[in-house]
Amino acid sequence: MRTDGMLKEGALKDQTIIVTGGGTGLGRAMGTYFLELGANLVITSRKIEVLEQTAKEMEAETGGKVLAVQCDVREYDQVENVLKVTEERFGQIHGLLNNAAGNFISPTERLSNRAFDTVIDIVLKGTTNFTLALGKKWIANKQGGTVLNIVTTYAWTGSGYVVPSACAKAGVLAMTRSLAVEWAKYKIRMNAIAPGPFPTEGAWSRLLPGDLVKKFDPAKLVPVGRVGEHQELANLAAYLMSDFSAYVNGEVVTIDGGEWLQGAGEFSHLEKIPQEMWDMLEAQRGKKQ
Repeated sequence: MRTDGMLKEGALKDQTIIVTGGGTGLGRAMGTYFLELGANLVITSRKIEVLEQTAKEMEAETGGKVLAVQCDVREYDQVENVLKVTEERFGQIHGLLNNAAGNFISPTERLSNRAFDTVIDIVLKGTTNFTLALGKKWIANKQGGTVLNIVTTYAWTGSGYVVPSACAKAGVLAMTRSLAVEWAKYKIRMNAIAPGPFPTEGAWSRLLPGDLVKKFDPAKLVPVGRVGEHQELANLAAYLMSDFSAYVNGEVVTIDGGEWLQGAGEFSHLEKIPQEMWDMLEAQRGKKQ
């Protein structure tokens, strides 16, 4: 199994790419590879301290240029500010990776309306905010561009215990396919990636704390018998962001080792969790959602 970069050196040279949720996890992994391929990178999230530290580390690792901009993707004026400061620093914007997300694993009846709002606003509203703001700018400037959205296989199958996320990701998927047709005349491409399990430090432990990660080991649900390596996802993201994929538009590429074909509904097997364990998970979150 190869886990090195697959594109040739300079494949994204002089391209400026914005990655939402780019300070940690998969966003950071994909952004790092964009830098290695010659791109200028803009990373956003709500935690500026994390972003600034990540930016320093990424520049040291790659020798590239990284701009950290604090942004709550749910707030349209903050999104517009990201575009403004990006243009001031790098000039034209060439690509957008909508990666920012939020999720709760829980029986739906235990969730408050606020929990639904949080996930749908970050995932769906945040993605539409950035896509609309940047798309309008590209169209006004008669400039093409590339948008890549991170969805999930349960965007089309649905999945128990992650209903807000399923609703939001399905909306992002519909937007991807719709704008791929509508905005193609402006030379704007829209594609998406549906990743299977790519564990990141922190994220999985928050969703399934303690021994639950081992008990519900995602690798057991994947036909190839393992979870994904971050570089594998980064390779696919870089390809779809690059001109090598210029004829790919409106596509959703699944990268999950065959997981969804084996059993649709990535989290539906959590039916096995007893009620008292759900009580424990809520307590560990610190407040009831």
